Amino acid sequence: MLDNVVIIGYSGHAYVVIEAALSAGISIEGYCDMTQRSNNPYGLNYHGNETSESFVWRDDVFYFIGIGDNSIRERAANRIINNKGKFINIIHKSACVSSTAEFGNGVFFNANVTVNALVNLGSHCILNTGCIVEHECVIGNFVHIGPGAVLAGNVIVGDGSFIGANSVVKQGIKIGSNVIIGAGAVVIEDVSDGRVVAGNPAKKIK
Repeated sequence: MLDNVVIIGYSGHAYVVIEAALSAGISIEGYCDMTQRSNNPYGLNYHGNETSESFVWRDDVFYFIGIGDNSIRERAANRIINNKGKFINIIHKSACVSSTAEFGNGVFFNANVTVNALVNLGSHCILNTGCIVEHECVIGNFVHIGPGAVLAGNVIVGDGSFIGANSVVKQGIKIGSNVIIGAGAVVIEDVSDGRVVAGNPAKKIK
């Protein structure tokens, strides 16, 4: 069992990550957060606030960011990179990930996720419960794909975008960077950078 993993953040999404890690035989040693948590459901050791100048980064552990918000996760990743920290990927034992898929560092595949042939996935992405990423999709860094979302084949998703729960993206669609796709949306047209879309079919909100 891999047991030298420290999780950044210790609340809702981190709990999900910890459960997935345990299913894959990975034990979380401790956590970093702004303050020590009085609620400690997994009995983890508190390693301090990683945003503090006095924080001591360790080279004998792997770090994993248990934070759902894309922009906060990006800032945390940059702190770890700047301090030469090491990352680990966490893949729930029930996830089905093609051997031809390629992905970066610090990626989370939750329970019942399916990633099919020739998918290219960036670093520090979240593929949440039961989402499906079909063949040859290209997904940027710091993307969050919500529970039950479906990306049909050859979809492109830019950095920092959020794909809402149970949304569906038609094959061949291009989604820009920092886009928000609302829960349950059906995306049948390309979405440019920074847009917020929702509905069936998805329409621009912002």
